[in-house]
Amino acid sequence: MRSLSVRGAAALLLALTGSSAVAAPHQSRAAPRYVTNRQRADAVKDAFQVSWDGYYKYAFPHDSLRPVTNGYADDRNGWGASAVDAFSTALVMGKWDVVGQILAYVPTINFDNTTDSVSLFETTIRYLGGLLAAHDLITGPLSDNVSKTANVTAILTQAKRLADNLKVAFNTTSGVPDNNLYFNPPRRGGSDTNGIATIGTLVLEWTRLSDLTGDPQYGALAQKGESYLLSPSPALGQPFPGLLGTNVRLSDGQFVDGNGGWGGGDDSFYEYLIKMYLYDPQRFAKYRDRWVAAADSSIKYLASHPTTRPDLTYLAMWQNTTLRFTSQHLACFNGGNFILGGLTLDEPRYTRFGLALVDGCHDTYTSTATGIGPEIFSWQDASLVPLNAPNNPGPPAAQAAFYNASGFWIDNGAYVLRPEVLESYYYAYRATGDPKYQDWAWAAFQAINATCRVGSGYSDIKDVNKPGGGGFDDFQESFWFAEVLKYSYLIHAEDAPWQVKADHTNQFVFNTEAHPIRVAGGQERA
Repeated sequence: MRSLSVRGAAALLLALTGSSAVAAPHQSRAAPRYVTNRQRADAVKDAFQVSWDGYYKYAFPHDSLRPVTNGYADDRNGWGASAVDAFSTALVMGKWDVVGQILAYVPTINFDNTTDSVSLFETTIRYLGGLLAAHDLITGPLSDNVSKTANVTAILTQAKRLADNLKVAFNTTSGVPDNNLYFNPPRRGGSDTNGIATIGTLVLEWTRLSDLTGDPQYGALAQKGESYLLSPSPALGQPFPGLLGTNVRLSDGQFVDGNGGWGGGDDSFYEYLIKMYLYDPQRFAKYRDRWVAAADSSIKYLASHPTTRPDLTYLAMWQNTTLRFTSQHLACFNGGNFILGGLTLDEPRYTRFGLALVDGCHDTYTSTATGIGPEIFSWQDASLVPLNAPNNPGPPAAQAAFYNASGFWIDNGAYVLRPEVLESYYYAYRATGDPKYQDWAWAAFQAINATCRVGSGYSDIKDVNKPGGGGFDDFQESFWFAEVLKYSYLIHAEDAPWQVKADHTNQFVFNTEAHPIRVAGGQERA
């Protein structure tokens, strides 16, 4: 999940201030051989249970656990974000007691009631995505494991109820949604602009809701907002082919800047382009073409190799056409996205490039004192920009030795229970079957388990390059359940219908919160 409310990351981002279509694949390819490691998978399930027990005892039905003080936070409108985010993970893990607790809770959520500002983006990926995934799993491959009760029916009813409250966001002159809302009654927050991630990371969930309910309005709303990103204007909004600026005016859908990257504020727009094509290649061929354009430009213009570790590959950020050699833990989903694109389009060059990005993000984990990667990191590039140019400074003196060894230096050492590196390990393993990615995921999980486990659950930490993580922030993110624990489990678990496939037999596609959404069939096309 690429959350935009990142402590420290937003401030840094503000400071930094033609491709051909690929034919739809039809033939199957042989799947790699996967190896189940039940001992590791069970260890992850144990961590899930510890996290759930602490949340359920001290925080439920509030949003998030404060594990150090055994308190709670209502950071996502008080609708039980951790419960809904945990739903699909409990299902794929077969945690039936937890499934029962969440299933009993879902019909009681009052999505009409909140006094806080509502994020269209966060609410869509966590709540709407979580409900739709649970519905797709329970009515699909897990239909024999969960009794058909009124509570199961209520999952989709509640998803529709939530979307009906959220759709006021699209009441703008252009159809570009306002990300900031209020309920009681539902109304826009009055923003002038919105970002491409918060516009472009709605279309999977809202289209799926239309396909399941037979009501085309939901998908049409999200697709209208997306249309301005698929055909960006003016020219400043697309400094490289397929690579966009960040902010769009709500009044007319026009871009107001040319600054961007594969990190927070932009990331999941690119992620969803290829995922929408995987969801339904007939309806979303243009999304494929836009992903290809972005991927090709990223390889051509953004691929960067640190001066001290030219074996590593990262993607630079951009300010118009000026590159910035800075990246984020958030951006480390990019390896997995390139791999998925390569598998989906039968283009091995995208898969190979994705694997190179995975290697780079792996280095951010193995280089630190805790074995966990930092929130924000930077490097120098000698091939794309002159050394020590204003946009290519060297490392701080205190980190010169670290940069010489690791190929990056740390700008923000926090770890907020992020999943993106594990996510890319998962895609790398599902593409190749190479057990080294299982070993990398296991090492990362062990490091996180050793460093972030505290009190009644797991907590954000302050500094990955200090022994013990430099202290706790006393917060267990809801996406810890949805993403970190799910990817850590699935990479070691047996094959299943919801697993990513390398042979064109995908039955599900993960939303950006790692909620598995069933791909569309012809009868579901709205």
